[in-house]
Amino acid sequence: MCEHWPPCPPATAPEHGSARLVAYHPEQGWGLLCNGVVIFDDGGELPPGDRLVSLSRLQAAAPVG
Repeated sequence: MCEHWPPCPPATAPEHGSARLVAYHPEQGWGLLCNGVVIFDDGGELPPGDRLVSLSRLQAAAPVG
């Protein structure tokens, strides 16, 4: 899907959130990354395949440093 060079990380990669934003709708609270991940202003994500990732799961998975 990504046509950038270097290519953006795929939706399954841990760094998938660093993909380029290709559409953004702040009035609706969401954006689309070029790897197909939909990001929400509240921190939630919807990767391709309809598996919702909640903000609490993302925070719980973040390394403590």
